[in-house]
Amino acid sequence: MALECLLLTRDPCLLETIRSKLGAVGIELHFRKDARGAVETCARRHLDGFIIDCDDTPGGTEALTKIRNSPSNKFSMIFAVVNGPITVHPALDLGANFVLKKPVEEARLQSFLEIALSKMEREHRRYLRFQVNLPVELRFHTGGTVTGKMTNVSEGGLAVSVMKPVSREAAVTVEFQLPSVQPHRFKAKADVAWADAFAMGLRLLYIEPECRSSFAAWLNSLESQSRFRVAAQPSRR
Repeated sequence: MALECLLLTRDPCLLETIRSKLGAVGIELHFRKDARGAVETCARRHLDGFIIDCDDTPGGTEALTKIRNSPSNKFSMIFAVVNGPITVHPALDLGANFVLKKPVEEARLQSFLEIALSKMEREHRRYLRFQVNLPVELRFHTGGTVTGKMTNVSEGGLAVSVMKPVSREAAVTVEFQLPSVQPHRFKAKADVAWADAFAMGLRLLYIEPECRSSFAAWLNSLESQSRFRVAAQPSRR
């Protein structure tokens, strides 16, 4: 799966510059004209990077702050584009990793992308989700236990479907059987990133030491299977 970035701007020249540079390095671009739409998108999902036109898009600076503080995008790369009231240091204080001034110099943008790419790829892997269907047991610190089905998993978390609504508690213990020739019981501490009536997303906080290597091996296996399926698909012309 390609890296994904969201651009918030109403500036067609900036859009064209960003689209060209991201396309050249294989990054998929999502485009929003309004700050509210950008914030709503980041609240629903993780993206690898954001480019925020702070001064020429109403609500741009507020969107930058909200995106930086969102649970799923706390460590995403954020490029702030400034053109007046907001200058470099205030943009960095708001949470930007890189700051570009208008008119954006393509060479400078290219150099920032080269620095950011490895970090974006590392963060992308943490959120790379694999579809699964495994029984999982959740033990809440208040004493309740719930069984459910894990529907997807990544290096940083998992999604679980449950048969009845559960309370959204701060911490939970996750246990399930890792599929392998020699099955191994996985155990970790997690917090609840999101929850609705019959599903919840969990962010892994601590994995028991004896589970870490087997969990990593399982994820590598899932990634290899995913790549094989993509490679095996007939090309479309």
